[in-house]
Amino acid sequence: MDPRDQAIEEVGWRYALRALKFRNYRLFFGGQSLSLVGTWMTRLATSWLVYRMTGSAFLLGLTGFMSQIPAFVLGPFAGVWVDRLDRHRVLVVTQVLSMIQSFALAALALGHRITVPEILWLSVFQGIVNAFDMPARQAFLPQMVERREDLPNAIALNSSMVNGSRLIGPSLAGLVIAGFGEGYCFLIDGISYLAVIVSLLLMTVRVPQVRRAAESVSTELREGWRYVTEFPPVRNILLLLALVSFVGMPYTVLMPIFASRVLGGGAHTLGFLMGASGLGALGSAAWLASRKSVRGLLRVIPTMAALFGVGIIAFGFSRWLPLSLALLLVTGFGMMQQMAASNTILQTIMEEDKRGRVMSYYAMAFQGTMPFGSLLAGWMAERIGAPATLALGGGICLLAAGWFLSRMGEIRRALRPIYTQLGIIPSPKQ
Repeated sequence: MDPRDQAIEEVGWRYALRALKFRNYRLFFGGQSLSLVGTWMTRLATSWLVYRMTGSAFLLGLTGFMSQIPAFVLGPFAGVWVDRLDRHRVLVVTQVLSMIQSFALAALALGHRITVPEILWLSVFQGIVNAFDMPARQAFLPQMVERREDLPNAIALNSSMVNGSRLIGPSLAGLVIAGFGEGYCFLIDGISYLAVIVSLLLMTVRVPQVRRAAESVSTELREGWRYVTEFPPVRNILLLLALVSFVGMPYTVLMPIFASRVLGGGAHTLGFLMGASGLGALGSAAWLASRKSVRGLLRVIPTMAALFGVGIIAFGFSRWLPLSLALLLVTGFGMMQQMAASNTILQTIMEEDKRGRVMSYYAMAFQGTMPFGSLLAGWMAERIGAPATLALGGGICLLAAGWFLSRMGEIRRALRPIYTQLGIIPSPKQ
């Protein structure tokens, strides 16, 4: 064993941070941690601004739809190009474009000229950028951590990073909105992108990206589609993630309604609610980072999908802020466990030359279905109310978890030879 690894294993908390021993990943982790705080500030500020200007649940859903629909439409094509292009350079470009989008929002808001159509079109622009950024970011991880056995830890630390910023960003945004207005959230976000851009430019990438013989885009699209639809673990994990994201994740779009109408608060209340969900997700990611193996994660996926469903049902009917905050802790924990466990298994078992395409379908399942769910949730909330909308979505999450449990035998049989080959489980002959 490498002396560095042995030293890390001797101290439990250091073992949970083992991916940080790689310089490139340390740079990425530090820069992205700062940038994501700004990203979450913009997400909350955008929702609050739209709701303040219009008071419409439908327009809240439409804003979510416009920002996320490009990931669904462009996902497969983005995956092909991520497998073809230098992922490091793709990330530099996407971060620069995201910075420009945030500065554009800031200029319009601070100049008191911003309108809902401008917010929607800038949301579409950011969605197009994200369609390439998310698969490139996930596919670039193996090039940063260098060793495959440390990849699950890097994924868990990524989740910790996202949810640490999810805890800080909305809470900070609530204070900034209350004191100065939404425009300053957008301005802070634009400046924060400098941190991740600098971190990417300082990297020295030593692990090469797998290159394939050039084929037509249509051929590579068909190849990626066959892989994700014919391999049971990938197919079923993505189907469950897509369904839960469609009916469950739009609860975040409706959060301004719960903060104002249901709980009688304002921007501060919205920040606390989003922060509570982020805190639950952060605790979940920290637990995943302490795990030493991918073994056992498969059964976590349906269990946490069910917990997430129960959490949003109960939250929908809560009228007391402390109880709502506690329920969002549970909801955030369940959501992150399912998402990160799914990501970890997929990253562990997928073929390297298809990594970009598989992660583009992962982005479609997680982010690409949310716009349809956001639009549907906004429409339903106008007609049956936000609490009933969440209750229906949570019930479907419970049914989806039961369906996945019925497929566990098929998935385990397909995973067993891969886990054996990778040394995750012992060979039957041993």
